[in-house]
Amino acid sequence: MKHSTRSSALRRLASVAAAGAVVAAALVGCSSSGNGSGASSTDVAAALKQGGTITYWTWTPAAKAQVAAFEKAYPKVHVKLVNAGTNTTEYTKLQNAVKAGKGAPDVAQVEYYALPQFALSDSLVDLTQFGFDKLKKDFSVGPWNNVNVQGKLVGLPQDSGPMAMFYNKTVFDKYGITVPTTWAEYVDAAKKLHAADPNAYITSDSGDPGFATSMIWQAGGHPFQVNGTKVTINLQDAGTKKFTAVWNELVENKLLSQTPGWTDDWYKGLGNGDIATLITGAWMPGVLESSVPQASGQWAVAPIPTYDGKAVNAENGGSSEVVMKQSKNQALAAGFLKWLNDSKQSVDIFVKSGGGFPSTVADQNSDSFLNQAPAYFAGQKINKVLVDGAKNVLPGWQYLPYEVYANSIFADTVGQSYSSATSLDSGLEAWQKQLISYGNQQGFTVKAG
Repeated sequence: MKHSTRSSALRRLASVAAAGAVVAAALVGCSSSGNGSGASSTDVAAALKQGGTITYWTWTPAAKAQVAAFEKAYPKVHVKLVNAGTNTTEYTKLQNAVKAGKGAPDVAQVEYYALPQFALSDSLVDLTQFGFDKLKKDFSVGPWNNVNVQGKLVGLPQDSGPMAMFYNKTVFDKYGITVPTTWAEYVDAAKKLHAADPNAYITSDSGDPGFATSMIWQAGGHPFQVNGTKVTINLQDAGTKKFTAVWNELVENKLLSQTPGWTDDWYKGLGNGDIATLITGAWMPGVLESSVPQASGQWAVAPIPTYDGKAVNAENGGSSEVVMKQSKNQALAAGFLKWLNDSKQSVDIFVKSGGGFPSTVADQNSDSFLNQAPAYFAGQKINKVLVDGAKNVLPGWQYLPYEVYANSIFADTVGQSYSSATSLDSGLEAWQKQLISYGNQQGFTVKAG
């Protein structure tokens, strides 16, 4: 979804102090006040019938229409809709409420990468008590994996970001570039394109933590192993090395545009052909249509390249919704959450709001969704490619319980490898060293893998 596209840039700007507060609060476990227990705490249907008022924090543009539709279906329920700011802005407010023991909403939007921090502080309701674990079949693998943290179902997926390769077909055709299916072919395409036009690059990457971790995920890496407060970090594991072996060739040979993402120059490069591909999440079509309208009819979608040509994928971006333990009516909040993320009416509103890619299998596989043929993509049925990608996401990925902080120092560590056109391995080693040191300072038990 569009909101997720900006998260990687914002994460780099996240306040280190705020991230530290998140982790410190998590370890002291100060969020367990307000258990919301009562006669209807395990009876969602009864709570919806009885009604009441709940508060919902989100930044998704679909929220207003979703809330209106929900309140029409359940007229005894009133949802107070609050935009508390996008990602890290909201998380700071949310963590302050957690630390204070009051002021949290009933339901909140939390991106997948930030879920472990709030889960570790025991501030999120385990939705298995409402039987929501039985909804597993409704969601695709990647998002469902992300909302299951340390043996608890801490949220329900809102959207999904299976990765794909968005490419400028006009540029590819101009220079006779075959659509790459492997990363080796992708590197060859990068060399051919830049040789033909020194102003053109296969893609833009000046150092993005969300992209790097997604690429490591797709390569089969498991650099973060988390068991409660025990953390093992290995940013030199086999999957990470597989990724850097390819990406180093692009970095060291200066075959990547250094134009920062989500800037005017970046959008300009996407529009004029200077940036020929994007390896990113399935929410990207809406961004291209709204922000790069001048390139309508030029772009197409292909599966993400792989290392051996066999289909395998990862997720990039996306959010969940959670029920906060401070909620005084957890059953009602859970009922709203289930409707929000697992009802056809709500998901339809979400998808139509601006390019959101659903996490629900039924919606992904509906004929109406699969057969959409956007004019922007020259009539290509792009969702068929994106849905296939969702089916191939590798399970088992884990984020750090202080991922917000980790992303905030990426530019100062791995980012230096990009700026100096040197091996990413040394930058990843520096990142790992700082992550281990920081985690131990915050009370985690962190070691190198």
